[in-house]
Amino acid sequence: MTSKLRSLLLPGMIGASLALLLGFFGDFHPAFDSFAHFRVHLAFLTVVLAIALLFTPNRLLSLSALVFALSALSSVTGVMHLPFAINAKAFPARPGDRAVYRLLELNLRHDNATPEKVLSLIGRVQPDVLSLSEVSPSWKEKLKLLDGAYPYSSFCTYADTRYGVAVLSRRPFVEGGKPACHPLVSLTMASVDFSGSTVDIAALHLGWPWPLPQFRQISQMSGPLSTLADNAILAGDLNAAPWSAAASRLAAAGGLNLVASPGPTWIDRRLPMAFLFAGLPIDNVFVRGNVVVHSIERLEAVGSDHVPILVEFSVQPESEKPDGEQESATVSLERRRG
Repeated sequence: MTSKLRSLLLPGMIGASLALLLGFFGDFHPAFDSFAHFRVHLAFLTVVLAIALLFTPNRLLSLSALVFALSALSSVTGVMHLPFAINAKAFPARPGDRAVYRLLELNLRHDNATPEKVLSLIGRVQPDVLSLSEVSPSWKEKLKLLDGAYPYSSFCTYADTRYGVAVLSRRPFVEGGKPACHPLVSLTMASVDFSGSTVDIAALHLGWPWPLPQFRQISQMSGPLSTLADNAILAGDLNAAPWSAAASRLAAAGGLNLVASPGPTWIDRRLPMAFLFAGLPIDNVFVRGNVVVHSIERLEAVGSDHVPILVEFSVQPESEKPDGEQESATVSLERRRG
């Protein structure tokens, strides 16, 4: 390797390693958390540069960077439901004595050019409840086509009409319950009756990370999330990775557990969906109470820059103690910061 090439690769490796390190300190300042969302990308970049520099006079520094990057990669597997992950945890099996329901989460993309793909997917999958974001006025009109199948709905519209949120349900809303819209954050909550068990369903769309308003928005959510029922599901576009401090703060605000992510759900719309593996897992689901998740998966692209997430879950009867398996299906973020 020429000294000129080495002089380019070495600062790159050091810079990538430093950014990777800062991402573990998101609790101290949201600026550091902005690096955390790209932990996987920074780790892979560090690995590539470190390997390239292993057979140079900088081999000890390169080896240290390589070990650190691999350790950083291992830190994300606990919040990712990936079949090849060493510490991947299985979801509890579907119960034979109670109903299993389906929730579909999707950022519709306000200017989606192929809404028919979304409607077709919903018709085929037939989820019990939908958590939708970027529900623009045009999308609200198109979703009226689902009124027959989803007669219960809560829509929240904001000053920037591109960023509305909605919950649509086949199951009835709880009698006397009133769906709520948060005035400052794209958040709607509705109490749904699942065969006699009340579960609050919340659809959320957060802004981008620091220096944009995500940190402030999460700070404003302690009040609304404290009103969630004992059994609840929060699903939406967090614009935050599941291992980030932002996800931890959100979970703490609502007493929620993160459902392990099925993998990247967003890719820049200028890139084909074939590159989704290099995207970010920013659409996430949280649960609490007697909600037991049995599976989570990504579905095919439907014209948005996000792919849909399908979650299968059941609600344990109040008479049953929480299943020990549920502990392994979700992730407590109380100590998983950064």
